[in-house]
Amino acid sequence: MPAHTPPLRLAVVATVYRYRSHAQHFCDRFMVGYPHQGRWHRPNTRVVSLYVDQQPVNDQSLDRAREFGFEIYPTIAQALRCGGDRLAVDAVLIMAEHGDYPRNEKGQILYPRYEFFKECIQVFQEDGRAVPIYNDKHLSYSFAKAQEMVADAHRLGFPLLAGSSLPVTWRLPPLELPLGCEIEEALVVGVGGSDPMDYHALEALQCMVERRQGGETGVRAVQLLEGDAVWQAGEAGRWSHELLESALSRSDSPRGLTEEDGRTQDLLGSGELYRLVENPAAYFIEYNDGLRATLLMLNGAVKDFCFAARLKGVSEPQSTQFFLTPGPNVSYSACLVAKIEEMLLTGRAPYPAERTLLVSGVLESCLTSRVQGGQRLETPHLAVTYQPPVESQFARE
Repeated sequence: MPAHTPPLRLAVVATVYRYRSHAQHFCDRFMVGYPHQGRWHRPNTRVVSLYVDQQPVNDQSLDRAREFGFEIYPTIAQALRCGGDRLAVDAVLIMAEHGDYPRNEKGQILYPRYEFFKECIQVFQEDGRAVPIYNDKHLSYSFAKAQEMVADAHRLGFPLLAGSSLPVTWRLPPLELPLGCEIEEALVVGVGGSDPMDYHALEALQCMVERRQGGETGVRAVQLLEGDAVWQAGEAGRWSHELLESALSRSDSPRGLTEEDGRTQDLLGSGELYRLVENPAAYFIEYNDGLRATLLMLNGAVKDFCFAARLKGVSEPQSTQFFLTPGPNVSYSACLVAKIEEMLLTGRAPYPAERTLLVSGVLESCLTSRVQGGQRLETPHLAVTYQPPVESQFARE
């Protein structure tokens, strides 16, 4: 963008704006810049307004507003109109992650992503103009609400980007599955709590398997098992020991004996995995085209997210780690900011929101399976189809 071009005006709609919140990670970068491809990149953007739902004791919104010269408004509509009577921004960033919100019976945090989004839609409809939206992480804890959000974007004709940093961060090694490949089975290892971190792992899985022959076909059934049932399912062939070994081989953070004295470990072959993981969880996903994929949440064994798949005609499993750089800078979030900026400049999302829609629905259905005692659930509502981008969007420099 030429230097003389006026900066794009951004409205931020956030649950909280505090140290290491998603609003701080992402929105700061639009104000001060971020590292990108070996240089410091300053986007031609200006945050002009903020709506923040909660202001905890470590709130940074007032300090940021004073430092960077934007206004904090009491409603979302006022933030989008900058206190006037018409839409006055070029894009909206919805950062509804973190803050004090209740959980439902499935353990999902009821972040008001849908409610924030619908208030933006109301402004778009009333003012006769729509602008791009980035919606951080899930579209919603509810698939029905998430589906409505994607439909709104299509109906009003604005680009919508959603999701997390894992699909666009660096990969070790830089694995890109060939577009149109035949995937026989896939597995991803994740860590952390539900529902924030299993979402990350499921989206990492999805950005890989969507590249299979025919594109995405949707999901016909899911099941979530916990505890000893996970290991029993492995012995019964529900998930592949070979793929788990391949995924674990990409981890840089084995725990247990490695932390104690630095030795390398074959976590699976030695059996140490079963000692380290006190409460494993397995998310089984059956796609409409017959592909079967598994997320294993292995808290206590490793600290990173790793993927493996078996491709038709390839003798060895293909595997990689989704590399997450350390805090407080967490520069992997800059990889996602670059994708948001790309959407703002081109008017097109670099990958479809349907990916996030499907992942949001898979997670909700898996958590429903858990509260129903680990039952296998048919999911005809998850018939979400789309074509992936021609090139994977992960960072390479």
